Parts: sequence; structure tokens; C-alpha cells
Amino acid sequence: MALTLAITGGTGFVGGHTLEQAVARGHRVKALARRAQPPRDGVEWVAGDLADQDALDRLTRGADAVIHIAGVTNAPDRAGFLAGNVQGTASLRAASGDRPFVHVSSLSAREPRLSAYGASKLQSEHVARGAGGPVAIVRPPAVYGPGDMEFLALFRAARTGFVPIPARARASMIFGPDLAEALVALAEDLAGTASSAGQSYEIDDGAGGHAQPDIARAMARALGVNARPVELPGGLIRLGAALDTGVSRMLGRQPKLSFDRAGYFAHPDWTADSSALRALDIWHPATGLAEGMALTAGWYRAKGLLEGRP
Repeated sequence: MALTLAITGGTGFVGGHTLEQAVARGHRVKALARRAQPPRDGVEWVAGDLADQDALDRLTRGADAVIHIAGVTNAPDRAGFLAGNVQGTASLRAASGDRPFVHVSSLSAREPRLSAYGASKLQSEHVARGAGGPVAIVRPPAVYGPGDMEFLALFRAARTGFVPIPARARASMIFGPDLAEALVALAEDLAGTASSAGQSYEIDDGAGGHAQPDIARAMARALGVNARPVELPGGLIRLGAALDTGVSRMLGRQPKLSFDRAGYFAHPDWTADSSALRALDIWHPATGLAEGMALTAGWYRAKGLLEGRP
């Protein structure tokens, strides 16, 4: 059955793939956007942001389900995370009424003491659970794929022969289009039998986690180069955050490796278990690490993005 899906974060990496998946499955989409967007088949753009209650009301009006992807991943302080991730979720929840609500959190919510980001995502989950309709929460690990810019620096580093990784660590991965398909499948389920309602789901590529050196080597193979994984202890990662923060303050920009990001980047176990989600039999991962890295590298190459500093 075709649905009308209200989606936040549709102009971002995961959101863009979610729009594609929703339209491909025959759904109509209403997507929130701060700035004017080019016309897109099957998509109605709604001008506004998470701080604009009127825009959120217009976004959710007539929707059969809501997929909340938008959020803040990097902020100068705790207040920035709370405003974007907690208050933004509360405002959308208020606008959503009793509509089914798919909330995209983060695996970092599992360890809220490590970072203000993770703490804010956990708080956003508590807020989402108060929605009037059925709710499903998704906790993605590292998300990558065509359109992603977060992994670009690591791909560029691999071309130089070295890939910096946290020491003695494992992490799960999820290919962006696979995550998007899961989000749409959950919205369909919540608008139907609602077998997924009331649960929080970890998601990954089905491997149960990868050693960080294996992720680095997959990246290098996708580029057709030999690259050595360089394991960085937590203290060195925090030193890097201090240097980036200092330089960024002088340049008047937000550091890419903030102290907050360093806190969860150095954590040794970001493996996810997607068995509960797969057991619903509404979604299964389609893309493994090697294939996903090859597709990501191909997109970077096609866009001319691999040249430049790591």
C-alpha cells in the first residue's frame, strides 16, 4: 500500500537515500528542507527546520508515518546537541500526534558517558518513546556509501599508504542505501501490523562487527592501493582533538575531530547486533563491506573527490 511519509534530514546523506528508497517503493514523500531544493519526482519539499513548529505541522499533516533522520552530529557544546537532537525530536513528536514514528538514533547512545553527542541521542530516544503512535528506534553504527563525506578523509589517507584507526578496536558498518531501506521498511510496518513497535534496533551489515584493520584494508582494496592501518591509542586521538580544536578556534570553524568525537572514536567496541531487526523479516542487509567500499570509492572517484589532503 502506498503511504505518505514525512521525512526530516532528507537533504543529507542518509536522508537522500531514504527519499530514493521511499519513492522507489511507491510512496509519496514530504521532506523538510532549510533551503530551496530542486524539484524531485515523488517528493514535496516543505520549507523549514526542526525549530519551526509551523513547518513541522505542515510536514506531518496528511502523513501516514514519520521518519526522523535529522540531527546534530557535531556541535561546539552540549547545548548545541540538546537543541538539535533532543528539542528537535520533541518538536517533531508534538507535530506528529499519533502517527507512526521511526526515530534514527545512534549506536553511540549505548555509551552516553563517552560523549555529549551520545548522551543527547539517548535523551532523544526517551523523547521519541513518548510519541502518541507506535514508535521504532534505530541505532546505526558507522554509515558509509555514495554521497557520504565523513569517510572521505580516510579514503584520501589510504591513497597516501596509511589509514589511521583506533587501537585494538572493532566496529560495525552499514551501507547507506541498506540503512535507508530499513527505515522505510520500519515505517511501512508501523503503519501496518506494527510488529516493530516499542523496540530499539541495532543495525549492521550482518557481519556482527569488523576489526578496524580489516575496515582499513577493505578501503585500500577498493582504491586499488596498498595501505597500512596505523593504530592510534586513545591518548594520541585526544591529542589530535586538542590540535584540531586549537587550529579551528583560530580559523573560526568547528573542529572535525572535536574532543567529543574523540571520546567515542577511541572506544574499542562499536559492534552492533542486528538479529532482532532481521528477525522481523521486513529487512535484510544486502551489501557487505567489500562491495560497499568499492561502490563508495567509485562514487568519490567519479566526483573527483579523492584528490586533496586527508
